[in-house]
Amino acid sequence: MAELKTKANARSVSDFVKGISDPTRRKECETVLAMMNEIPRKHPKKWGESIVGFGSNHYRYESGREGEWFLTGFSLRKQNLTIHIMPGVKGYPEFLRTLGPYNTGASCLYLKGLEGIRLPTLKRLTKKSVEDIRR
Repeated sequence: MAELKTKANARSVSDFVKGISDPTRRKECETVLAMMNEIPRKHPKKWGESIVGFGSNHYRYESGREGEWFLTGFSLRKQNLTIHIMPGVKGYPEFLRTLGPYNTGASCLYLKGLEGIRLPTLKRLTKKSVEDIRR
């Protein structure tokens, strides 16, 4: 079985965020970092090159594949600020209705930015997804 390429590492989350050249994107990442710091109450870690993850969860699929992954996190992509909702985004329609503008992937919430996003809703969504993983 192939080993996962994206793993937690010792790189500095603070340096990563400070190193974001676009001031608007840097501020958005600082905002999300502060918000997520309150949710799982775990110190953030870098995962791979561009993901900031909080906490960890051991998973095992029916196929036998298993590994470690974060409980929640975010990453800055060229076009989007990506929020990782690990149980899957579609399981939270009550939050998505009032969140603001977004697109989705299976476990990713793609935001063009934080403008128009209701931050209390994003925080509740992220908190609920972490609670659901822990069950």
